[in-house]
Amino acid sequence: MLDTTPEFQRFVDEQYRRLTPGERVSLCTEMFDAARSLAESSLPPGLGEYERKHWITERFYGAEFANRIFPMAL
Repeated sequence: MLDTTPEFQRFVDEQYRRLTPGERVSLCTEMFDAARSLAESSLPPGLGEYERKHWITERFYGAEFANRIFPMAL
């Protein structure tokens, strides 16, 4: 889906190119933290720490990986 005009996309691309490597890392870290917060806020209340880790891992990396790292008792 393209919802951005080519002119604005060029503007955004140029802004990213002007960032230093450290600024890029900071921006990525902030975006990841925001995504994690959103994912955590969507989890049902009452989950234990292990279950929360499992479901967050599944949201970001898929069920196969989450089940291997944080196996859930059946």
